[in-house]
Amino acid sequence: MLQAAFWGGIAGSSLLIGALLGIYKFVSNKVSAFVMAFGTGVLLGAATFELLTDAVKEGGIVYPSIGFLLGATIFIIAEMIIIRKGGHERKRSKTSPEGHSGLAIFIGTIIDAIPESVIIGVSLLENQSVSWLIVIAIFISNFPEGLSSSIGMKKDGYSSKRILFLWLVVMFLSSMSSLLGYVLIDISTEWLITSIGAFAAGGIIAMVSSTMMPEAFEEGGPIVGFLSALGLLSSLILTYYG
Repeated sequence: MLQAAFWGGIAGSSLLIGALLGIYKFVSNKVSAFVMAFGTGVLLGAATFELLTDAVKEGGIVYPSIGFLLGATIFIIAEMIIIRKGGHERKRSKTSPEGHSGLAIFIGTIIDAIPESVIIGVSLLENQSVSWLIVIAIFISNFPEGLSSSIGMKKDGYSSKRILFLWLVVMFLSSMSSLLGYVLIDISTEWLITSIGAFAAGGIIAMVSSTMMPEAFEEGGPIVGFLSALGLLSSLILTYYG
């Protein structure tokens, strides 16, 4: 149980590292866009090569499809609520007290971080050893989310203490989710495990499509397409060697 909580916390710790860098060290919009673009590719790869592929392989097509659509739907509903409250001008380059691009990425991070951490606990339960690929993929993909979201929230008027508190909460939730995945999930219930993984993938795809991709291109230009491809290739290499 302690291993499950530990590795869940390790995977989520890069959110805090990214947040600290975004808050206390100057990062230009272009550099932030490049990091986001690479992170977008990593996230797309993790969602496709790891979560969705495994879900379909282990549970067929029906339950993973339902979980995937549910994850995407929940994120989009949350983002629509944010837009309705005034977050329609959400570019990070604009400082607006009602701009919520950083908060939107933060919400998407929670949606995918919790079920992904559950998967860490489940993998430990199944194999009696942690899945390094999942931990590494989550760690790498979390960093640009913490960085870009914190920069966005900082520009939107959030205090440094509040931002760090939010990420500490997410890190704690990641650790506890991994622990709960180890303790509560019945590994014989294939549809539940595959639905959790697909749910995380749906949240990831919705998040990068509606927040990370547009903002990265806005600030970084066409080169972000190549950086996203590099991120996707990194996920493929991790999957191959894993």
